[in-house]
Amino acid sequence: MTECAMRLASCSRALSANLRLSPTRFTPLRRSLSLTSPSVAGKPLFCSHPHRKISVLSTNSLRSPCCTKASMAETVTGKSKGEVQVFDSEEELAVSLAKYTADLSEKFCKERGAFSVVVSGGSLIKSLRKLVEPPYIDSIDWSKWHVFWVDERVVPKDHPDSNYLLAYDAFLSKIPIPAGHVYAINDALSAEGAADDYETCLRHLVKSKIVDISKESGFPKFDVMLLGMGPDGHVASLFPGHPLVHEKEKWVTFIKDSPKPPSDRITFTFPVINSSSNIALAVAGAGKADVVHKALGDSKSSDLLPVQMVSPEGELVWFLDKAAASKL
Repeated sequence: MTECAMRLASCSRALSANLRLSPTRFTPLRRSLSLTSPSVAGKPLFCSHPHRKISVLSTNSLRSPCCTKASMAETVTGKSKGEVQVFDSEEELAVSLAKYTADLSEKFCKERGAFSVVVSGGSLIKSLRKLVEPPYIDSIDWSKWHVFWVDERVVPKDHPDSNYLLAYDAFLSKIPIPAGHVYAINDALSAEGAADDYETCLRHLVKSKIVDISKESGFPKFDVMLLGMGPDGHVASLFPGHPLVHEKEKWVTFIKDSPKPPSDRITFTFPVINSSSNIALAVAGAGKADVVHKALGDSKSSDLLPVQMVSPEGELVWFLDKAAASKL
């Protein structure tokens, strides 16, 4: 057991009391707690590929008993690598995202004996809902999952703005994942201290081989990141025009002037995001169509949106509903 995990276990009852959550099917989840390091110093530790495959998927193709086939497919030129899948509805997007995640879980559990999963907040969590339904709720080996956040608001865990609380209510409370495998931030610290603390604990988890390390970059290599995108093109808490998009040394950093409230947050940096084995970007709704068009279309703008800077070592797949893809 890592030092971080021991501290998680020792403080678990305090979090459960603070959250005042009603009993759930998997009560151990109520004891999941902030991932804290042995000490906090109080200081931060501190693409392009030419082809993109676009598949427009129909209901029939999603229900195919064999491999998923696209009703239409075309190859276009884009700024960054990635496969783009467009679904008739957000419901079908969620179905496909669940199968994608379950397939990766099976793969990495066999290869590594663990599955490191990074999630964002917002609408992404809603899109994971099919994972807590048959067949996946019963077929996935949840005991090997380790869940992290790509960013978090520095607020108490029972605060409405907490990404932890959002994920707990809609997803984590419904799966039998071990309490010590859920790595939330220490919200008792400042944004700077919480970022430092989270990075320190990630380093412990890399040493214990729960999280892989990239041989190319030297940054942690998560098995999959399941991310959403903001209407301004931000990912994690990396916003357009903010200097943190250019951070190249830290694993985890902090922001105290977020353009979107709450202002204090921690976030993974792009070197960590882009060291991932797999990234899924799930985007739904007409309100994001303009940004999707800028990110994936033939825009000549020299100012890259943060989402355009997502370029993992492994595979990038966009999951779009028709509304979000309507301007492509």
